[in-house]
Amino acid sequence: MKRRTVIGGATAVVAAAGAATVAQALPSTTAGPNTSTSTAEPDFGAHVHVFDPSMSSAQIQSTLDSVFKAQETNQFGDERVALLFKPGSYDVTAKIGFFTQIAGLGLVPGKVTINGSVQADADWFDGNATQNFWRCAENLTVNPTGGVDMWAVSQAAPYRRIHLKGTLALDDGGWSSGGFLADSKIDGAVNPGGQQQWFTRNSTLNSWSGNGNWNAVFVGTKNHPKGNWPDVAFTRIGKTPVIREKPFLYVDDAGAYQVFVPALRTAVNGTSWESGSPAGESLPISDFFVAQPTNTAAELNAALQAGKHLLLTPGVYQLDRTLSVNRSGTVILGLGLATLTPLNGVIALETADVPGVKIAGILIDAGTTSSYALARIGPKGASADHTADPTSLHDVFLRVGGHSKARAERGLIINNHGTIGDHLWIWRADHDDSGGSKTGWSVNPAKVGLIVSGDDVTMYGLFVEHFQGYQTRWDGDRGRTYFYQNEMPYDPPNQDAWMNGTTRGYAAYKVADDVTSHQAYGLGSYCYFNVNNSVVADHAFEVPKASGIVMHNLVTVSLGGNQGTIAHVINDQGGSAGGSGAMSARVTAYP
Repeated sequence: MKRRTVIGGATAVVAAAGAATVAQALPSTTAGPNTSTSTAEPDFGAHVHVFDPSMSSAQIQSTLDSVFKAQETNQFGDERVALLFKPGSYDVTAKIGFFTQIAGLGLVPGKVTINGSVQADADWFDGNATQNFWRCAENLTVNPTGGVDMWAVSQAAPYRRIHLKGTLALDDGGWSSGGFLADSKIDGAVNPGGQQQWFTRNSTLNSWSGNGNWNAVFVGTKNHPKGNWPDVAFTRIGKTPVIREKPFLYVDDAGAYQVFVPALRTAVNGTSWESGSPAGESLPISDFFVAQPTNTAAELNAALQAGKHLLLTPGVYQLDRTLSVNRSGTVILGLGLATLTPLNGVIALETADVPGVKIAGILIDAGTTSSYALARIGPKGASADHTADPTSLHDVFLRVGGHSKARAERGLIINNHGTIGDHLWIWRADHDDSGGSKTGWSVNPAKVGLIVSGDDVTMYGLFVEHFQGYQTRWDGDRGRTYFYQNEMPYDPPNQDAWMNGTTRGYAAYKVADDVTSHQAYGLGSYCYFNVNNSVVADHAFEVPKASGIVMHNLVTVSLGGNQGTIAHVINDQGGSAGGSGAMSARVTAYP
């Protein structure tokens, strides 16, 4: 049979397998019918807290405070939490700690209003927010107490589909180091403060304070700040060339749970929702296998093979085999930064050469046996053109080490043509919670963070850090990157250990020699060689000299303390950062 849903002028056709076939193929944990009109609460497990307006503010606040107390400093723990608010108005203060997601369950942000705050602070680290990772706020309207709210974060901490009716501070009085703002409206000023780099996409701003620190990129954003690089640290792109917003869980007017999959948009400016009803398709929760961390990889694969999408509830999923996505249009949506850990060296997640797969809201955490890669989008040699219906990755994070003595040869491989990356952080850990015993040059080795082999791949808000070879290697043609943040590995023991032939060090961003067309806007690479400060990287960015390759607004930074040097920004151009030279160097355009 077919189920047809029309929202915002977009028609979605969802194919459903016969009920008997699905029931036979699915694991026994899915037994029990669920129709698209059911208002029954799905079994989200113990780590999803669903609030509704009938609950007292005191009751809700008690839960929020308890979760934050447990998660405020829990940077490398296994606990994962989702805080979900049904449509209505709430008078609460929500502080968001590690591995915590707060989200409204409305179709648009105005369906859920928080009168108080939704904030990430850095009190646990004396105002230093450079380790405020792995948290997210989504799909809410916030009326902040006193008119100001705070989202002092670094990597992997998205702020999405938020209507903030006030001012937003991006620091907590100290440094913060990289954040992501998308599909949001900020009525007051945005005060970046000590925010070193920031990416904003398809949002509506009132104003932006200051000239930025190192690198701030605005794509498809209304009322972006003015000024020209290198006098200010801003890169501005008027329209986003192609984007699909992140899928999200919501409750419809009848009280039924659905997952909304926003439509693909091209050449757009501003949010997807301010004009009223957003374009896209709604998938009933009955189309999803609602997974628990106790489910095995075999059970998850059986659900996928039966035509189900996956909703991964919070927790850590230990995978003894690869999750294989072979059906076009499949949605994998994580709640509470659901985490996939590959065992015995398998690849955690891979897709076939099919269109329209959406993967969102997950962390892939390397295991102690090295994997060839943590995730692979499309098989080697993928050849189909998926630009009309691309696979998209939203808030997908990968980690090697920190939690354990983990290892992987590669982080993410993208072979499928037309893939969109919408906020990725690929991180070889530079610190842990055990005095360094879980990190180090030979403790958590990983060679390459990201390999892009597909053509026509577009990245928005790409963060790749600390890998021992190339951080990012781009082999496909017609690639585009809008914002890139990188730190080179901190821990080369000496120069001989970190050589690429006769070149000192590896580039943070390498475009392959046979690529003829590539564009990149707003890229930063930083060094801090704290094991051996005599180490040098000859350049941060390495590209061939071809007329179709254009790199805009690049910066290198030595992070202080005379801890090593980046000799040139791109190829043999641009000044030195570090050593006896300047702290930073900039290049406006190459060539």
